[in-house]
Amino acid sequence: MAQLERLLKMAEDELTEYSTDARKMEKLRRKIGLSVSAAEQRQVKEALLATMQSGGIAKIVEEQRQGVALPFWGIAGLGLLFGISLNQPIGLLAAVVGTVAAYRIQKWGWQLQANRLLLQTLEDIEARMAQPNK
Repeated sequence: MAQLERLLKMAEDELTEYSTDARKMEKLRRKIGLSVSAAEQRQVKEALLATMQSGGIAKIVEEQRQGVALPFWGIAGLGLLFGISLNQPIGLLAAVVGTVAAYRIQKWGWQLQANRLLLQTLEDIEARMAQPNK
């Protein structure tokens, strides 16, 4: 679904800015309101709910992606240190594997956070539409 991917890119873009979650949702809500109809919003929300993971590891990675990736960055650093200083190819292999694992964990966490931000924004839009104007 191209619309979902486009909205997820918008959410990832909002995550790059240093601001509160409420401010990110407000800016994302404006962008979604201008570019996506209400029917498409419901379809995107349903597709997003179908793809989201609610398991234990996914929740931990979403909330603490840097903390989860930290041991792998350590393995990469130690592997590089021992690979170079002791001339051990297995150390260099550990450095490569640790770097790839840490990067993928952080990327996965970033995507999970973007999914959560988009879902919260779509729910906020629905709640605001359901409220009578004051």
